[in-house]
Amino acid sequence: MIQIDIPGFQTLSIRHVLLDYNGTIAADGRLIEGVAAAFGALSQRVDLHVITADTFGQAQTQLQDLPCQIAILPAGNQTEAKLAYAHQLGLEQTVCIGNGRNDRLMVKEAVIGIALIQSEGAAVETVMSANIVCHHIVEALLLLTEPKRLIATLRT
Repeated sequence: MIQIDIPGFQTLSIRHVLLDYNGTIAADGRLIEGVAAAFGALSQRVDLHVITADTFGQAQTQLQDLPCQIAILPAGNQTEAKLAYAHQLGLEQTVCIGNGRNDRLMVKEAVIGIALIQSEGAAVETVMSANIVCHHIVEALLLLTEPKRLIATLRT
């Protein structure tokens, strides 16, 4: 668990990080460089969950050796399915990270929502729903392994 007191924001007890796959931790179906190492470090403190429609059909292969749980969604109602998964984890203890339009509700409702603008771009609705916007997944994950960065971003 990650405990962080953010002045003027709230005290967080983070147990889960829920991440979209394509556009978030992968580009064109392949894991982005640095994600595996970041997962290794972060998994010592929280449970990692990857949720995806698996557009390129490579998520399970790419993630097979990483310390995370994988949920592959059927086509249709992905926005609601991602939010429902985050609800099951407990929104008050879950950080959600994504870039797509179907990530917007989980990013909005999570205790901390992080939107990413990488090679795939990001849906405006998701960016507007986030607490934080990053331009690389490893930097987003470092906000959690180096919590003073998170404090500097969200304090008032």
